[in-house]
Amino acid sequence: MYRQTEVFVIGGGPAGLAAAIAAARRGFSVTVADGAEPPIDKPCGEGMMPETQEALKSLGVELPVGAGWKFRGVRFAHGTDEIAADFPQGQGIGVRRPVLHGTLIEAAEKCAVKLLWKTAVAGIETGGVRLSSGFAGARWIVGADSSGSRVRKWAGLEPTVRRTQRMAVRRHYRVSPWSEYMEVHWGPGTQAYVTPIARDEVCVVTMGDTAEDVRFDSILPELPGLAQQLDGAELASRERGVVTVMHRLHRVARGNVALIGDASGGVDAITGEGLRLAFRQAAVLATAIEAGDLNEYEHAHRELLRRPSRVGGLLVELGRRKGIRARVIRTMAQRPELFRKMLAIHMGRSTPAEVLATSARLGWQFITV
Repeated sequence: MYRQTEVFVIGGGPAGLAAAIAAARRGFSVTVADGAEPPIDKPCGEGMMPETQEALKSLGVELPVGAGWKFRGVRFAHGTDEIAADFPQGQGIGVRRPVLHGTLIEAAEKCAVKLLWKTAVAGIETGGVRLSSGFAGARWIVGADSSGSRVRKWAGLEPTVRRTQRMAVRRHYRVSPWSEYMEVHWGPGTQAYVTPIARDEVCVVTMGDTAEDVRFDSILPELPGLAQQLDGAELASRERGVVTVMHRLHRVARGNVALIGDASGGVDAITGEGLRLAFRQAAVLATAIEAGDLNEYEHAHRELLRRPSRVGGLLVELGRRKGIRARVIRTMAQRPELFRKMLAIHMGRSTPAEVLATSARLGWQFITV
């Protein structure tokens, strides 16, 4: 029998640690359990947008000085068409996932969060959590155990409203960043996005609907601009693949159980919004726990997911529809102010009126191109 804790978090990745930190900063006793051993890596793009860094800082967590590599905005490349735009405010940063995870662990330890690594969770009950080594009493239970969440199943929070998935493969290359931007290279059936993460290293992730779509050997010949930059570059890590899932749930809380991060619904990785969502969810979940009402979290979670879900769906469809994609990117390449405004919309830096005006103008440009 473990000591009673007020909040028990199942899953020790960034989402789970963020939830633990947010709750501990409000005075709750918190325990985190994960079957893995840190640092926990994940095949992702490793780019943090300005808003993601703001969300992390709001939890009282900042990356170590000198960690990662900064980038100023986003660049699209499609055939001979290229377009780039700076973020409306601040800079992004590319940082290896284990570095971020280690930073969150240190922050959790400073908040007196109890961390149970290599500890499997066997199930949940109203009064706590069943572990492989005993029972841990808890008032609140948080499921942060990824898109394949067992907590979601145990709590009766399935099925999803909508679910789509794609394949992704990540590589690190030992090469100096050639751009001040995070780049998205669009191919016939795939996207490759490049994030600078160090003075001599970049992270490259390929994404597509099938395993064949994300094979570097078959993709790079279709992306000559990217292939040229990577020509002769040494691999700096082993290749890792993952299934990225975009899904939305009817509910993310029931009784004393709440879901967070990918367990609670996710957006396609190409949006770069996964971490920002998890950090913001952690803050609103802690507020709801403090109020003793998870309905507050339910509503806030739905609002947080709305814009990234729409953007994610748009980008996935853009990747699948060659003709529309070519027109969209050509239009924005010819009228750079549209891309700047679309990036501002993605970053949540636009008013509803600006969103409508930009969408209407972009629609008119499709007709005239």
